[in-house]
Amino acid sequence: MWEIIRTATPEIVWAGLKYTIPIAVISFAIGLVIAAITALVRTSTPRGNRVVKGLWYLGRAVFTFYVWLFRSTPLLVQLFIVFFGLPNLGIQFDAWTAGIITFSLNTGAYASETIRGAISSLPTSQWEAAYSLGMTYHQVLFLVIFPQALRVALPPLSNSFIGLVKDTSLASSITILEMFMVSQQIASHNYQPLLMYSIVAAVYAVFCTILTILQHALEKRMSRYVVAEGE
Repeated sequence: MWEIIRTATPEIVWAGLKYTIPIAVISFAIGLVIAAITALVRTSTPRGNRVVKGLWYLGRAVFTFYVWLFRSTPLLVQLFIVFFGLPNLGIQFDAWTAGIITFSLNTGAYASETIRGAISSLPTSQWEAAYSLGMTYHQVLFLVIFPQALRVALPPLSNSFIGLVKDTSLASSITILEMFMVSQQIASHNYQPLLMYSIVAAVYAVFCTILTILQHALEKRMSRYVVAEGE
């Protein structure tokens, strides 16, 4: 048993560093961009003539539908649709690209609700005070609102990233050679599925524990200028 652990663990860890973590980081970064745009469109008030307002409301409807769709369907089904289903329409991606696209869209849908809630939680007096200083809409948004919303949204966004790291195990279903698939392949040779799945579970736990420690450190740093109530 110890020999299996000694030889299999480095392979699983290497697969995590080579595939699992990069997939999670890239997907989360793209997902955050999608989430920020989606949240901004859904929370801002349209300005301009009727045509501009009409296009804005149309965009808002599209983003609302997108959020509803990806929050209402399983991630595994989304992966299968992108990788196995879209080729029937002439749209084909390799496994890595299909995984990045699916994880990014799924993350963007959930993260957009986190960012939207963080923006909505800020009092309107923040906007009014900034406007009274002569700031433009974009200045208020990027210099006043977003920095505060980021601090509010940081804990749930960090939890989403940790969850995404674990969700990448589903990438094995579309042939991406990440940690879980490596453990399956090794188990098919040594006929020790319980041991191999226990090892990969332990590796996931170590990765997520490290990310949790980094999350707490980042939250502490982001809150260093916040005065505790009563001080």
